[in-house]
Amino acid sequence: MPESLQAGGWGLLAGSALLIGAAAGWYARVPQRVIASIMAFGAGTLLSAVSFELIVKAYEHGGVLPTTLGAAAGAVAFTLANVVLARRGGQHRKRSGRRQPTEAQRPGSGNAIAVGALLDGIPESVVIGASLLGGKTVSLVTVGAVFLSNVPEALSSAAGMRHAGRSRRWVFTLWTLIALATGVSAVAGHILLGDASPAALAAITALAAGGILAMIIDTMVPEAFENAHLLAGLITVAGFLIAFAVAHP
Repeated sequence: MPESLQAGGWGLLAGSALLIGAAAGWYARVPQRVIASIMAFGAGTLLSAVSFELIVKAYEHGGVLPTTLGAAAGAVAFTLANVVLARRGGQHRKRSGRRQPTEAQRPGSGNAIAVGALLDGIPESVVIGASLLGGKTVSLVTVGAVFLSNVPEALSSAAGMRHAGRSRRWVFTLWTLIALATGVSAVAGHILLGDASPAALAAITALAAGGILAMIIDTMVPEAFENAHLLAGLITVAGFLIAFAVAHP
């Protein structure tokens, strides 16, 4: 199978977790404390992937300077985009309670939430595609971390969308499209980065890492901390250590 199709398949696998999470958030009426705990665990797995899969690999490819500049640029880009979306009603897109505004309260907030949810997933998918470059096998740790983090992200967000009065059709159409976009982004990451120099590959990998790290702090940690309280840190560390142990058996 061509590597680009493999990249798309792994991206779709990671993205399928969004539909699982959305279904749980819409139908299961999961308590907010449980959602927050799952979110904390997902944040821990992603932090581990960023630390030991993305930043370390970026450093091995290009050294300190491309890695540092790339990560800083990714964090800045995500933050600026997040500020724009927050001003349009997308700030609480991953909150499970009643933080998300209704369309009546904030016209256009549904579009901002949709764009924000898509923005959150693109860097992860690009990295999945890039991990196959050079005939390498996919980074199962990265795929696993993205999958595990996607479940609580969509679960929490879908629960918040339900509270905000958005329709079931709107919610599941959104998460289906985003799941498909993760596959497309993985393919794009593999194709576009195929001829990149080691320094460029390092910078782009670090760019994704910086964006993911900023996303974790801006959108996942607030949900985990507010409802899990003092257990949030412990659960996050558990997710981090489990992902680390899987990557370093």
